[in-house]
Amino acid sequence: MVHRDEILKPVWHAFAALDVDRTGKVSKSQLKVLSQNLCTVLKIPHKTSDLEEHFKDDDEGPVSTQGYMPYLNRFILDKVQGNFDFMELNRMCWTLCSRKKANFSMLISDNDAFKVWCIFNFLSEEHYPLVIVIEEIEYFLRKLIEAIGSDWNEGRFVDYKVQLSAKKNCLRVWELIELVGMSYFTKGMERQTISMGINEVFQELILNILKQGYMTKKGHKRKNWTERWFELRPDSLSYYESEDLLEQKGYILLDRHCSVESLPEKDGKKNLFIIKSAEKSLEISAPDKKKRQEWIQGTVQDCINRLRHGLSAPHREARQRRKELRSRLQAEQDQMEGRMKELQLANERKQSQLETMRKNLEEAAARAAMEEQRRIRTQADLQNRYRMDLEREKMVRMQMEEQMVQKSSEMEQYLQRMQELEDMYRRLEEALEEERQSRQDEEVLRKLQARLLEEEVSKRAELEQSHLQQQLAMSQTQMEKEQLESQRLEQERTLQAAMMQLESLERQRQGALEQYEEVTKKLEQATNKTRSWKDKVAQHEGLIRLIQPGNKCPQKMTNWGAAAFTETELKVRERSWQENKNKPGNAL
Repeated sequence: MVHRDEILKPVWHAFAALDVDRTGKVSKSQLKVLSQNLCTVLKIPHKTSDLEEHFKDDDEGPVSTQGYMPYLNRFILDKVQGNFDFMELNRMCWTLCSRKKANFSMLISDNDAFKVWCIFNFLSEEHYPLVIVIEEIEYFLRKLIEAIGSDWNEGRFVDYKVQLSAKKNCLRVWELIELVGMSYFTKGMERQTISMGINEVFQELILNILKQGYMTKKGHKRKNWTERWFELRPDSLSYYESEDLLEQKGYILLDRHCSVESLPEKDGKKNLFIIKSAEKSLEISAPDKKKRQEWIQGTVQDCINRLRHGLSAPHREARQRRKELRSRLQAEQDQMEGRMKELQLANERKQSQLETMRKNLEEAAARAAMEEQRRIRTQADLQNRYRMDLEREKMVRMQMEEQMVQKSSEMEQYLQRMQELEDMYRRLEEALEEERQSRQDEEVLRKLQARLLEEEVSKRAELEQSHLQQQLAMSQTQMEKEQLESQRLEQERTLQAAMMQLESLERQRQGALEQYEEVTKKLEQATNKTRSWKDKVAQHEGLIRLIQPGNKCPQKMTNWGAAAFTETELKVRERSWQENKNKPGNAL
């Protein structure tokens, strides 16, 4: 049963080919033709009225208001029964889309381009527009190079991956066809050789043909041996008149109850094996022992084991594993990117906090500087005022001395002047007291300045502590990154160890196969010796009597060897003889 996603991929190519302007809109007449062809190929009834009803709100011009996909799912894909030819569907869709890209001025033919197109649809991702990722490109190219019989050039593919990184590590279908056609990886190969390689990969991935070749089959009725072309699929083994597949002679369905085993040589036929099913059995003679072993263990037995475990074809199972691996790696990468973003956001938050603290410290320092300047200006004003008062006092004192010199004769005036001097002295003391108070205020301002400087020092220490914490967080982030890198390297080493173990198991299997072949040769030699001995015995049958398996009951022994009858049989004969003797008619 073909999956719906596999049907949608060629249909998408056909729809994209009809969308010439790349607007996502196709005229209703073209959709009618496409729908009619799809229904014919998929063998389901088609009603034009369904399409008219679906697009009834857009009767003029191109239609895309409701979209073609809902109509395709509801009226076509939901009715598919599975009794259609999938290759006919691919041919029909290829005919529509290849006309736009029919200029294949390359090494491959149009038929080979169609096969590459089908392989692209099988290996492409299940999102649109369809693309094939770099892992699937490598898988397809390795298959193609292996089918051609050439060696894989890893360095050339690494260079191509660097070029492909500009295209987001993926290709569209026409780019893949161009890659195969320009023979970048098959340089120096002939066109016929490349065509045969593409056909072999196409038969395995698309037609599910796991193995094919000529072998001799024993007939069911006449029991004669005839050469036939065999093709093995995951659930059947078919045989044809020749490799052109024009006349199918029969087939055998494989299921979980089938079995396959080798047979000894008979009727002059070597390398025999038999496939048994509930309905019939096939006796087949392979060209040589290696081919027989490949058909028994490598293909037929593997298909039966997969049917017993409910598994799909090997290439489909491998493709599913590759998709799951890519999904798991993508999830791990997204998780790692999420953690890196979280760490970056935390770092940015800490940077913003440090920047805020730095700005606050700068503002505090600016305010302290302004306060210091204001204090210095106030102190300068007070000093100027005190100096002016002192100068004024000096002038007054000089005037008083002049008056004392001039009026020395007048005592009262002198005393009065003395009284004035005492008053002035008292005022001077008050001024001095004010100066002392000012000095005390100046000392308070100096203490305030010292306290502000201490606060600035403490703020600077806090800033340095925050900077150290930031460096510690950055080093911890680097350590976590190194741990993740070490985990990735450990996973790679584990994978390499598993690959080495797999290679060791493969070598052991090859050794077991060689031992099995040696044992088979010895068995054949022993069989030939036994047959020659039996012939000699048959020639001298009058002189030598073959020892045959005898009765398991105890036998009577005589001077000449084992008797012809047992003790029990002798007693029965004696009793019968005695009865006959005692009868009246037999009396002497």
